[in-house]
Amino acid sequence: MTLQPGVIVSIKVYQTLVTMGLLTILKKMKHKEREMRLLMLGLDNAGKTTILKKFNGEDVSTISPTLGFNIKTLEHKGFKLNIWDVGGQKSLRSYWRNYFESTDGLVWVVDSADRLRLEDCRQELSSLLQEERLSGATLLVFANKQDLPGSLNKETIREALGLDDIKTHHWCIIGCSAVTGENLLTGVDWLLDDIAARIFTAD
Repeated sequence: MTLQPGVIVSIKVYQTLVTMGLLTILKKMKHKEREMRLLMLGLDNAGKTTILKKFNGEDVSTISPTLGFNIKTLEHKGFKLNIWDVGGQKSLRSYWRNYFESTDGLVWVVDSADRLRLEDCRQELSSLLQEERLSGATLLVFANKQDLPGSLNKETIREALGLDDIKTHHWCIIGCSAVTGENLLTGVDWLLDDIAARIFTAD
């Protein structure tokens, strides 16, 4: 009977070692593959699909609203990127949570010319950042449609979304245009660098 506590401790130690071993293996597998999962969200008509297509070198002259989700796997800077572009209509937003798992980077796309829905945009982003499954994700905010007359600059968007109050995530805001491609690469490069510094650290 006196051996029982020792046996229990041994099992716990063994389980811990097994778990640590598995985590090390998984980390090394991910390191080897250099794979990242990016989730692209935002209100409807923000330009998420256009950004994804433009970044992938596809034609952006005709884009229809995303009624579910698009997945693209791209190679960039030696990384394999699995990008999930999910529809932003109000009726679809409750389904966003189905895509949170294992997200390394969150790309939040804002229509800089849509002044009327900025508060809606702020609320949706704020609730996303409280999600436990997104707690480790790097946040990139694309202030899209900078090519349109009357669009708000990224400083105004930054203030409207309350980005300076975010202490839980690494974040960056970039003014861009999905149509011209302006600053898309700058934003994605920053995102990948930040994720890589966190995930692909030396053991």
